[in-house]
Amino acid sequence: MPEDDVRRRNAMIAQQLIKRGIKDERVLQAMREVPRHLFVPERYRAMAYDDMPLPIGHEQTISQPLMVAIMTEALQLCGSERVLEIGTGSGYQAAILAHLAMVVFTLERHAALAAQARATMAALRIMNVHVLVGDGSIGLSEHAPYDAILVTAGAPNVPQPLVDQLKPGGRLVIPVGDRLEQILTRVTKTEQGLHTESLGGCRFVPLVGAQGWRSAEAL
Repeated sequence: MPEDDVRRRNAMIAQQLIKRGIKDERVLQAMREVPRHLFVPERYRAMAYDDMPLPIGHEQTISQPLMVAIMTEALQLCGSERVLEIGTGSGYQAAILAHLAMVVFTLERHAALAAQARATMAALRIMNVHVLVGDGSIGLSEHAPYDAILVTAGAPNVPQPLVDQLKPGGRLVIPVGDRLEQILTRVTKTEQGLHTESLGGCRFVPLVGAQGWRSAEAL
């Protein structure tokens, strides 16, 4: 029932996000408005608002709601930004960003996931997200520069092409570490250079590509 989905979404906001430190009201409102259950496979929809990541096929996942909120809040968006997301997955994170920025470009290496994300966002009439297929580790130079870049896969290092595609003052949020565990890292591009902050531990699928891991399989 739609009413039950709204109730579960509001409970997710209250119990998983607000109680655990998410303060940006724009982020909270975006997560109230986006129906997360429509971005997960039908067999997992009863679990869509639970405190966990869920599989979406192709060995990819939709992130835990709290991690989506943490990463989104870390971008410090105000509404006028041009944003690049690396790792579209089901499209949920891009849909959240769409409520908070002017335009979102999102890159996915699995064409089937990209197609599904496009279809879901079209059904929800989210019109300011552009889903493309490609190697996210090298970014999307043709639409650069970006005010903010969000990477939803774990990288061995911060890819230089993504730094190059940031505007001065821009923020890049990316998990950096090995294949099993990473540190969520925010890189801010300043006139003096790069300012790097650690935002806590996390676990993401690997960022595969020319500037990431060579394959999805563990070494």
